[in-house]
Amino acid sequence: MQFTAAQISMLINGKLEGDPNIAVTSFGKIEEATAGQLSFLANPKYEEYLYCTKASVIIINESLVLKQAITNTLVRVPDAYSAFATLLSKYQELVTQQLTGIQEPSYIAKTAQIGKDVFIGAFSHIGEHVQIGEQVKIFPGVVLGNNVRIGDNCILHAGVKIYHDCVIADHVVIHAGTVIGSDGFGFAPQPDGSFKKVPQIGNVVIESYVEIGANTTIDRATMGSTIIRKGAKLDNLVQIAHNVEVGCNTVIAAQTGVSGSTKIGKSVMIGGQTGIAGHITIADGSRINGQSGITKTVKEPNRTLTGSPADDFTRSLRAQAHLRNLPDLEKRVKELEKMVEQLLTGRVNAS
Repeated sequence: MQFTAAQISMLINGKLEGDPNIAVTSFGKIEEATAGQLSFLANPKYEEYLYCTKASVIIINESLVLKQAITNTLVRVPDAYSAFATLLSKYQELVTQQLTGIQEPSYIAKTAQIGKDVFIGAFSHIGEHVQIGEQVKIFPGVVLGNNVRIGDNCILHAGVKIYHDCVIADHVVIHAGTVIGSDGFGFAPQPDGSFKKVPQIGNVVIESYVEIGANTTIDRATMGSTIIRKGAKLDNLVQIAHNVEVGCNTVIAAQTGVSGSTKIGKSVMIGGQTGIAGHITIADGSRINGQSGITKTVKEPNRTLTGSPADDFTRSLRAQAHLRNLPDLEKRVKELEKMVEQLLTGRVNAS
């Protein structure tokens, strides 16, 4: 697919400097790009490559002052990173829009309702009474259980499994291998030491504009719904337990686990490998460092937390500094004890 610099500038509302007719057919990192590729510069650490890259068109921040002349065509925008992301999204939309039709072999129940311009890849299974909206792209090996509802303009990548009764709203992207609606971890201890399974009869609701990474698991509710609110973004390998609620525009990085019935507020940022206990609430705007352990409710919004158990970021750093100084402190204490002992011994001898 080919775009001219003028077309790129129009798509991202940029200011063009250079040849408007020069064309690009692919994307490249600024340090590796070749002729015919589009690149961008957002991080000042990479500015040196701006003056030697072979990229034909480069998106840069409008505030950037060039240190030397260049022959590449530039497109200036307020935020180069966001503009490049927008352009990639538009490119991906154009590519996926070309996919329509149903590949064979696939199974589609007679009671399923399928909207316009839907693509269903080979070896997919569409269960009874499934509802699929318009412009949905379902890649090979996807399984939709009975009564699943999929909104418009969703993308389900290869191998996604969505259990019965789950609801996916519009513009949701789910990456390969993710499982939505598997049973929550509910087992009741019995007098003989065994565990009896508690039936999980709820579902999962994914609201609009959510993106879920590869091999993530979201458990269905015991009763009611496990809910991922509008605009939330989940990384690969995230575990969301039963009856959890993730707030609007919250982002959760890889290998994080959220235990059952926890409520995470809106615009929360959670670093990778974080563990969050069950039946607690995380306030809006919280920022949680990677590998933290959240064991109790966070009531105050917009706090930054770190450590396990997690504490206020600044206080935790001070505690870590004191902890590192403990060996030196112990040495000083022993030296003081030795001095005191010598003084006391000298007094005893003098008497």
